[in-house]
Amino acid sequence: MNSSFPRIIALLRKECGYSQKQVAQDLGISQALLSHYEKGIRECGLDFLTRIADYYGVSCDYLLGRTPDRNGAFLTVEDIPEPDAAGRETIRGSILPTLNKKLIANSLNIVFDKLQRCNNKGLTGEISAFLMLSVYRVLRLLYGANAKNPEGTFAVPSMLARGTATAHMQMAETNAECLSKGMAVGEMEPLLSQDDLAMTPDQLAQDYPLFASSLFNLIQNAEIRMGYNNKK
Repeated sequence: MNSSFPRIIALLRKECGYSQKQVAQDLGISQALLSHYEKGIRECGLDFLTRIADYYGVSCDYLLGRTPDRNGAFLTVEDIPEPDAAGRETIRGSILPTLNKKLIANSLNIVFDKLQRCNNKGLTGEISAFLMLSVYRVLRLLYGANAKNPEGTFAVPSMLARGTATAHMQMAETNAECLSKGMAVGEMEPLLSQDDLAMTPDQLAQDYPLFASSLFNLIQNAEIRMGYNNKK
């Protein structure tokens, strides 16, 4: 078994509002044994794995941490919906969240188009990791604000999440910088030509007529936040 299994079965039980005694009785084992499974002290057999998967209505792959989808699906590019696939956003109250979402999403369209043109797996992976970790940190911040949210949703303990994510963000940024400037990192091949990363305001406006204004606004807002709000 692996480290994900104890955390996930404990989380599922708590989400359902079941006691260890109730689940143990339903599954035909002792409460002490179930407690050991949930704490990772003992490993279960395949028979128990399938029984508890059926009990909670999830897949064995989900219980083993092989996929975040409870039905066991493994995402492909085609499976991932477009950000606005649900239709036009409904603005509730302030327009600010929708405005900032569009500025960020449109700017990322440019970033990932540039990565597509570069066609460098390592560079794409490191920049993607940096961005994913950034979103992860924001999610942990919001999630942790409500004490009723179950801690077991995440594998990383809350006290370690921010520092660990930040460290890996810095490493991903450093790797991406090295790769983008032609320096190999481990087994990752460097970017051999920086031609596809040539960017001037005029070029960006010409190449991305729908998204460039969002990018320029994002740059301006970020630099104002950093205290550079005086245009010369």
